[in-house]
Amino acid sequence: MAILFSGIKQLLTFAGDNAPRAGAAMRETGLVDNAAVLVNGGVIEAAGPRAAVARHPLAKKARKVEVNGICLPGFVDSHTHAVFAEPRLKDFSMRTAGASYEEIRAAGGGIVSSVGAVRRQPQAEMAAQLAARAARFLECGTTTAEVKSGYGLSLESELKMLRAVREAAKRTPLEMIPTLLAAHGVPPEFNGDAQKYLDYATEEILPRAAKEKLAVFADIFCERGYFTPEQTVAYLKAARRLGLIPKVHSEQLSNYGGTRAGAAAGAISADHADHVFAEDIAAMREAGVIATLLPASNFYLGASKYPPAREIISEGVPVALATDFNPGTCPCWNMQFVLSAACTHCAMTPEEALCAATVNGAWALGIGDRAGAIVAGRQADLAFFEADDYRELCYYFGANQNLLTVKKGKIVYRAPGRIAGR
Repeated sequence: MAILFSGIKQLLTFAGDNAPRAGAAMRETGLVDNAAVLVNGGVIEAAGPRAAVARHPLAKKARKVEVNGICLPGFVDSHTHAVFAEPRLKDFSMRTAGASYEEIRAAGGGIVSSVGAVRRQPQAEMAAQLAARAARFLECGTTTAEVKSGYGLSLESELKMLRAVREAAKRTPLEMIPTLLAAHGVPPEFNGDAQKYLDYATEEILPRAAKEKLAVFADIFCERGYFTPEQTVAYLKAARRLGLIPKVHSEQLSNYGGTRAGAAAGAISADHADHVFAEDIAAMREAGVIATLLPASNFYLGASKYPPAREIISEGVPVALATDFNPGTCPCWNMQFVLSAACTHCAMTPEEALCAATVNGAWALGIGDRAGAIVAGRQADLAFFEADDYRELCYYFGANQNLLTVKKGKIVYRAPGRIAGR
C-alpha cells in the first residue's frame, strides 16, 4: 500500500545531477517548504509541494502519515567498523590518562587488541550483535551503512566477519554494504612483517572474499607502522583485478602518501584526510575520488587537527561524512553528531554537511543512482526529524532528533507517541 507522508515543514530533496556533488553544488539542498512525499512499493512516487503531491493518482487511497517535522534522505554512513566483539575500554582509560594513539598501540592496544576477541567469537553471536547495533543506526536516521571487516586478520576470521555481516543483513532493515579490510594491521603471528602479511592477504584472503562475493569493497590502512603507499597501490590493484572496489584509510595520523596511492589505484574514496596537502587534494580531484571525512573520530580522540574541509570543497573534491563507528577510536553511530562536528570543527556549512551525509555518502558507496536523494524513482529511504528548520540538525547535538525512519518504503523506526497516522 502506498504511504503519503505529509505535514513536512521542510523537505530536502537534493535533486540534481546524477553524480557526486562538489563545490557550490554541495549547498544546493533542493529545499521545498510545506511538502509531502508519496512512496509505493519501496520507491518514491512523488516528492514536492504538498498540494502537488496530493493530486497524484495514488495519493487519495494512500495510508496517511502526518509528520510535523522536516524530511531528508536517510543518512548513508559510508565508513563504519560495526563488527567487533568488545569495546576497547582499556584503550579508553589509557587515552583519558594521556596516552597517545601510538603509545596505546605499543602497550598492546589499538586494532590488534580487538583481534583475539573477534577470533574467539562465534559467527552466530557476531551476527546477532551486529543486528542489534543496526537498530541504533536506524533510530538515528541512518538507512544505509558500510560495514568493514578488519579485526580478524586471518583468512578464517576475516571471512567469518563478512559472513556475519551477510547474516545480520537478513535480520535488520538497515542496508549494510560489506568491505574487506584485511589490510587493517599486521596480526601478532607475523611479528611485524607487513609485507609478508600483505602477501598472505593478497594470495589467500582477497581471492576467497571475492569468490564468495562477501564484499563489495577492499580497504587498506596506509600509515606509518602499518602499510606503505607502495604496498597500498599493489594491494588495491590486486583487489580491483578480483572485482573489489578499492577504498583507502589515508592521512589520518600524518601525511604519508596514502591518498595519492588510493587515487593511483582507482579508489572510490579516501577516508579520514586529516593531514592532506594540496597535492593530495589535486590527486583526488583528478582521479574522481570522494573525500570521506570522519570528524567524530577526531573529536573522540581529542585531536586538535581536523580535516581541512573548506580547502577540499573549494578545490572541487566531493566530500562525504561518516561516523567511523568502531570500538577503539569512535564509538558513535549517530550521524546527527557528525553533522554538528563537521560544522563546528571543519567549517562546513549545514547545507554541505547534510549533502555529505546523504547524497555524497551514497556515491562513496557506489549507490548514488538509487539512494541519497528524494526524487521520483529512487529508493524510498527517508528520515524525518523534529525541527522547524533543517539547520537545527547541525545546531543541536547530544540528543536524537529523529522522529521516523523509512527504509525502502517501510517504516522501520518510529519515535514513541510522536507521529500521527493511520
